[in-house]
Amino acid sequence: MLKLYNSLSRKIEIFKPIDKEVKIYTCGPTVYDHVHIGNLSSFIYADLLARILEIDGYKIKQVMNITDIDDKMILRSKEEYPEESPENALANLAKLYETTFKQDISSVGIRLNKLDFIKATDSILQMQSLITKLVKNGFAYIADDGIYFSIEAYQKDKKKYGQLLELDIQNTSKARINNDEYDKHTAHDFALWKFMKPNEPAWSFEIDGKDYIGRPGWHIECSAMSNEKLGIPFDIHTGGIDLIFPHHENEIAQSTAGNSSPLYAKYFIHNEHLLIDKRKMSKSLGNVYNLTDLEEKKLDPLAFRLLILQSHYRNQANFSWELLKAASNRLKDLKNFAVLYYQTKPTAGSEINFTKITDEIKEASFDDLNIAKVLAILSNFQNLIQDELVNDNQKEEFKIFLNMLDNLLGLTLGKTTDINSEQYKIILDRDIARKSNDWKRSDELRDELLKSNIGIRDTTQGQIWFLV
Repeated sequence: MLKLYNSLSRKIEIFKPIDKEVKIYTCGPTVYDHVHIGNLSSFIYADLLARILEIDGYKIKQVMNITDIDDKMILRSKEEYPEESPENALANLAKLYETTFKQDISSVGIRLNKLDFIKATDSILQMQSLITKLVKNGFAYIADDGIYFSIEAYQKDKKKYGQLLELDIQNTSKARINNDEYDKHTAHDFALWKFMKPNEPAWSFEIDGKDYIGRPGWHIECSAMSNEKLGIPFDIHTGGIDLIFPHHENEIAQSTAGNSSPLYAKYFIHNEHLLIDKRKMSKSLGNVYNLTDLEEKKLDPLAFRLLILQSHYRNQANFSWELLKAASNRLKDLKNFAVLYYQTKPTAGSEINFTKITDEIKEASFDDLNIAKVLAILSNFQNLIQDELVNDNQKEEFKIFLNMLDNLLGLTLGKTTDINSEQYKIILDRDIARKSNDWKRSDELRDELLKSNIGIRDTTQGQIWFLV
């Protein structure tokens, strides 16, 4: 029974889908640069949620938007492609960093084939349709620089603005705000559509016979794209805690204005910030990292995934190079657990109850995605397996167990490979040397294996190889 913390109710709830297929909307990247590791952590948690839903037997449809038009995109595209038209500059920048983004999330174990991507610039007509509806129904108004959503009109319609956090008349202003992102605790009417400015990409938009040429605001994009792909209401909306206000709050308002129901998404699942050495990520502190910084240090991106999975999504995770190195070592330990699949023995110890361990792991993961507990269970199991090994007659059960772990954790443990015949020959020769008390030859053969990053340990079950 899956339980999740719902930001709408501020409590843990038993998950109950709207229909047979669970529909998930994940706020994706703005493709103007490499995504930093804080963004990656949010996408990893969303991927984890989808994996756990599938393990719980649900069919899912997960949509992720690509924001390829907003203030930052326009500014950066002008800098990178000054000779291009505004439209071409924007398209070139978006194409470059959308490709980079998909490579990055694939590197950290996120399954591209499970995501239905949708770009903002491909949904302009859907945004315009929603804005037109809001204007005609009195929830939006046309100003001198754009079209704005009226929070006052929304509240007069007996809808609550502040479903994800507490907002009241004291912090709800009648002022307007035009920029895409703002870090204030005061709510303002926000831009749905921005009228064309010089040297900016723009789209024609006719309302009542007049063309309000311009481009969309940030918040309207997700409302239009989620409705287009999933309908309203849908099951789960995911994102970082920094998106609660104003972005998700504005999504709810513009998506439910004029509707009989205030429900936009049944569950909002928000992950906490990733800290860097226990401090917030900041360009001024020089601690904003992306995946290339990890790769330059020759660290496996999946070690970063494991570092994130070790922290509960509702707690602030902490990143440091030391912690990442520790996660890298832990990942290697898990892979050495996985390669024991190739070393089952006919004389191994007592029968292992894989079903019991699997059930314990599932139970922990269904408890609000408690992967820290999953990893603790797995650590104890690793110790048992490494001491006793697995009997040949349970080899297939072991494989099924590793595949289950891959489906859950995304660490590709089931894709480890066996050593080759030459390396097995060295192990056999070393065994002969040891039985002949030829310790010098034994050490030489051990060192020969180390050249291929293969280590050996001697046990009561014989020689066991591992990755170093």
